[in-house]
Amino acid sequence: MINAMFEIPLPANEPALSYAPGSRERKLITEELNRQYGMTLDVPLIIGGQEVRTGKLGVAICPHEHQHRLAQFHHAGEAEVHLAMQAALAAQGKWQRMPWYDRVAIFLRAADLISGKYRFILNAATMLNQSKNVYQAEIDATAELADFLRFNAYFMQKIYSEQPPFHAPGTWNRMQYRPLEGFVFAVSPFNFTAIAGNLCIAPALMGNVVVWKPATTSVLSSYYLMKLYQEAGLPDGVINFVPGQGSMVAPIVLDDEHLAGLHVTCSTQAFSSMWRTIGQNIGKYRSYPRLVGETGGKDFVVLHPSADIRSAAVALARGAFEYQGQKCSAVSRAYIPESLWPRLWDELGPMVADIMADTGDPRDFKFFNAVISQAAFDKTMAYLKEARHGEKAQVLIGGGGDDRVGFFIQPTVILTRDPGYITMSEELFAPVLTVCLYEDERYEETLRICDATSAYALTGAVFASDREAIGKALDILRHAAGNFYINDKPTGAVVGQQPFGGGRASGTNDKAGSHLNLLRWTNPQAIKECFTPPSDYRYPFMQKGECS
Repeated sequence: MINAMFEIPLPANEPALSYAPGSRERKLITEELNRQYGMTLDVPLIIGGQEVRTGKLGVAICPHEHQHRLAQFHHAGEAEVHLAMQAALAAQGKWQRMPWYDRVAIFLRAADLISGKYRFILNAATMLNQSKNVYQAEIDATAELADFLRFNAYFMQKIYSEQPPFHAPGTWNRMQYRPLEGFVFAVSPFNFTAIAGNLCIAPALMGNVVVWKPATTSVLSSYYLMKLYQEAGLPDGVINFVPGQGSMVAPIVLDDEHLAGLHVTCSTQAFSSMWRTIGQNIGKYRSYPRLVGETGGKDFVVLHPSADIRSAAVALARGAFEYQGQKCSAVSRAYIPESLWPRLWDELGPMVADIMADTGDPRDFKFFNAVISQAAFDKTMAYLKEARHGEKAQVLIGGGGDDRVGFFIQPTVILTRDPGYITMSEELFAPVLTVCLYEDERYEETLRICDATSAYALTGAVFASDREAIGKALDILRHAAGNFYINDKPTGAVVGQQPFGGGRASGTNDKAGSHLNLLRWTNPQAIKECFTPPSDYRYPFMQKGECS
């Protein structure tokens, strides 16, 4: 339970720096970018606090300059995966018995390291290895990650303070929020350094131990995160850093009897596969594993005829093309009334053209950079080829790509009148926005089409000045998005303000950045202590006496 003397005040969100020309932060990030670009780091596994090198090497590259090597990293083999699970279990007893405020102190120190010493290290690694522009890196690798650490500590305290309000005479009731029995398997994606951090942080803060498999396409920032946690005082074995191929690591981990939880952000297909494996193995686990997953999205924007044109155009440009559309919340389909389309395109078209002209190396402070890999490039270009040559769609702008130096795909807008068109329904995870026009009087029908078109239900937005139209959207689309936005783009959820997660094929909707996610990493125990135990087994109704 919480002692008031240790109470954590409500934190404030970490401010994001501007990186304006001539600013101090612009100078510092440039120096760090040059430092990291000019070296080839050797990234080991970190198991039980010890560096492990297997000699089976992968390469961390710049997606915008794919021949440039930033690091070589060691792949985990079967022996190392077993070693990581053993190290986690060995650390479990001491870690779960550590007072909550000591665990909090470690992660609050980590937050301050992120805001200070590691700010430009993490941002530069995210820019170079994940091809993010400087502002996208700042709001991810610094602001959101620091927020996860500070707000999780605050939410943890609130959970622990929740105690039974009623006590019978002579008794005391209390709740103990134990960690899970076993280890948590964390599998992180390439696109958000903050998500990679939180997948480990949330379970560990609640007293759990973690085996962490980072994405091999973002291993550089993940490695710096692991080093940061160690510097903050995280005990050996609490989080074990095990880069490697998911197809090799996951089957071993999911087969272990001590698997207590799965915390992942990945594709819907990968999460479904892991869930299926766990179901098949259910008889061998010591407890039912907690499954928490955030997966894909096919995120929408619906404009009502009363929408403000300029604000909608800005939302579409930013929502679709920031970080090359490689956000699970990115706008990839928009439903536009026919009456608004000419004016909207007059606003949106020049914005997309400007973005296309502002493409290149993140070190040059460009808005728009490369997609993450050759596989992502090839997949997207196949969709764009279909759009260019098919009969159901028209490419209005973009549609091209060039992978000779980096994996560059032009920001692309596709126009269709078929709401079931392939790029209106399938997740691309790329800088592609498909616009479907509808007749103005069919607004309500269009909302129902939007709800039924995709298997996903992550984020969405409606633009309208008409309050009744907003109400209809909230009603009809109530299950279509876990995060819903009114007159704003459906990206950029802020920790402590908009807890993030979706339903349907988008995941378990356990709301990262809130107490709801942390609750999943606890195994509550109700304790009743009796101060005056009964001395006779008989109840009053059993007493002998005369009836009146």
